[in-house]
Parts: sequence; C-alpha cells; structure tokens
Amino acid sequence: MDGQISFWRGLPFGLQHVMAMFVANLAPVFLVAAAARLSPEQSATVIQNGLLVAGLGTCLQLYPLWRIGGRLPMVTGISFTYVAAAVTIVAHQGYGAVVGAVLAAGFVELILGLTADHWHRFVPPIVSAVVVTSIGFSLLSVGAQSFGGGAGAKDFGSWSNLILATVSLVACLAFQLLARGTAKQLSVLFGLVVGYLLALAMGKVDLSGFRNLQVLSIPHFMPFKPVFDPGAIISFALLYLVSSVEVIGDTTALCRVGLNRRPTAAETSGAIAGDGAISIVSGAFGSLPLTSFAQNIGLIAMTKVVNRKVILSGGLILVLASFMPGFAALFNSLPQAVLGGCTIMMFGNIILSGFQMIAEAGFSQRNITIAALALTVGIGFTQVHEIFAAFPPLFQSIFSTNCIAVAFVVAVIANLVLPGEEHFLASASDED
Repeated sequence: MDGQISFWRGLPFGLQHVMAMFVANLAPVFLVAAAARLSPEQSATVIQNGLLVAGLGTCLQLYPLWRIGGRLPMVTGISFTYVAAAVTIVAHQGYGAVVGAVLAAGFVELILGLTADHWHRFVPPIVSAVVVTSIGFSLLSVGAQSFGGGAGAKDFGSWSNLILATVSLVACLAFQLLARGTAKQLSVLFGLVVGYLLALAMGKVDLSGFRNLQVLSIPHFMPFKPVFDPGAIISFALLYLVSSVEVIGDTTALCRVGLNRRPTAAETSGAIAGDGAISIVSGAFGSLPLTSFAQNIGLIAMTKVVNRKVILSGGLILVLASFMPGFAALFNSLPQAVLGGCTIMMFGNIILSGFQMIAEAGFSQRNITIAALALTVGIGFTQVHEIFAAFPPLFQSIFSTNCIAVAFVVAVIANLVLPGEEHFLASASDED
C-alpha cells in the first residue's frame, strides 16, 4: 500500500479506477435529479458537485484525518443505497428535504464509525445480506422507469425509448461477453456511448445544457436550501446504518482480495466514519451520500494494485473533473432510456450479490427464516401502502414505501429474538 511509485507511472491505474466507477458514481445523482425535475442548470450543478465529493472522499479514505478514514485503497462514490428513499422524498417534500436529510443524518454514520466496536456484533452477515438484497429489489422499479424514458416523460414507454434502452442494454452485454481482462469493467461506459450516439441520430438528446458553457467553473457550495423534515431524516438515518453494514462487508472483501488478510478494527471503524464525514460534506454541496464502491474492489481483485498513491491519482482526477462543467453537461444530456438500459442490469447484480451474501452466511434454518421473513415483509408490505394506514404519519413516511428500512428492522428484530440453530434442529428431530 505504501510502496514508492512515481505519480505518472501510477496515473493510468488511477484513471482505470475512475473509469470503472465514473458512470455508477453519477447515475444515482442523475436518477434523483430527474425525479425531482430539477432544471438542466441545477442538475449539472449537482452532478459537478458529485464528482468533487467522490474525489475528496477517496482522498480521505486513503489518507485519514484523525480516526476518520480507513487508510485503505478504496474509492468512494455516490451510493445507490439512498436512491429509492430519495426518489420518494423528492416526490412529496422536494429536493431540499433530501439535502437536509443527508446533512443531519450523516452524523449518524460518523458516530457509528467512531463507535463501531460496540455495535457491529448486532449486525451479523445474514442481516447484511438481507439489506443488500432489498436494496436491489427496491431499485428495480427505478431502473424500469428509466428504461421507459423516465418518470413523468410525455413519451414514456414509446418505441423510441424502448429501442434506445434495449440497444444500450445489448451493447453492455456484448461488451461484457467479448472484452478481455480489465476492459470488462468498462461495459457500462461502452453501452452509454453506443446509446448516446444512437440517441443523437434519433434526435433524442437535449443539447440546451451546452449553451454558454464555461470551460472552468468552481463547484457551488450550498446550492439548495436544506429542509429538515423529521420523516426524511429518520429514513436516511436508517439507511446510513444500512450503509455502515455495507462498509463492513466492503472493507472485509477489499482486505481479503487485495491484502490477503482481514481488516483491523481501526480500518473498519475509520472507513465507516469516513463515509459519514464525506456524506455530510456532500450534503453541503447539494449531493447524495457516498460509500465505498464495490466496482473498484472488483478491479483490485483483478489487478492486485493496492498502492495508495496510485488510487490517490484517481481521486485527484475526480476533483479536477468537478471544475470542468463539460463533464456534467455531457452526462446531463444523456436520455433516461439510455441510462435505464445500462443500469437495469447493474441493479439486478445487486440482488445477486445479496443472494451470494445469503449463501456465504449459510443456509441454516435460522438464517432462512430471518431472510424469508424480512424480505417478505419488507418487499411485500411496501407494495401495498394501505397496510400502514393505521400507523402515525411519521411512521408511514419512513416505512410505507421504503422496503430497505422495513427489511432491515425486521431482520434485526428476528435475529435478536429467534432462538439458536440448535432449537430449529431439535424441532426438526422431534417431527421426524
């Protein structure tokens, strides 16, 4: 991690890390901005700021401040964990409520990181697996809406949108199947390029954002007035807890594939605290919370490049890109259907990752019971909102449409109250 290497020699490897996460970093911002119906200028600002905080978060994780930062070769980016909740919040309370929730609830993850030694034993692998699986399921409708052209689009479900999305999806799949080595990491980027070129030919690209575009621009601090809505804050606080659980898994995977060891308590604690701190900064810049990116952990597994200076060059590239509005304008002009075609498979991969985590936790009868109960209640109940009609409005605002929060709470309670596996085995023996 601390080997001496020149900046220019390590730059291509740092750039590769940026390419692997660039699309996934901006996609959550783009989806929420579209749901909030922000103007092209506002969307460009949020996307520009998203690049800045991703770069700053990467630098913080590599070179910690006090106990904040994991001192591990991890890359941070805007998390998909919060997309479903953010889309729901902007539909009812507006984008300002999302910004307020990111700011206020971000301190929850910061504190969770600094106190990780005292609580992480209450979140065993099966609970983490349920959370990841429910995140994937919650994003399927988001991906489907983008596939059809975006929520509220006048031509939603039109043949032109479906063709754009399908061609983009097929391009991603073809590149994934035909490419070799680390190039496979760029399949989503390839699909976006193919879809964008087709959209240009079809006249489906809005080029208004390129008018009077500056070459350089300083990212805007506090571009939106935060609204501190209690329901939104509590909802995001639960998701910050979920994200903390994900970070535990990410640091474990990173150390296993890149360093052939388990993470230390200080590394795990610092990584969680780092995510919380940079998420607070992200809220101040009007963007969404950040987390460590699994895509880059996969890249480290393939290349075994873990040098911190190399990864730092990638973080600095992201910061530099945030001062160039052309990046934000280019991404903001991307049709929703193209993004939907490229990301819908990504959302499916999140579900499969959850299934893999359930398998790694073990298919004991106790684990099967926890997973089945949490996913059934979490996904099933939130599809029938009326079932929460008897609960207080605050409770409804947190849980009625948020399957991640419901599944997480059910999984934690089930893990605490259910007896050990010996009881299940004894019951099975009695029936025999």
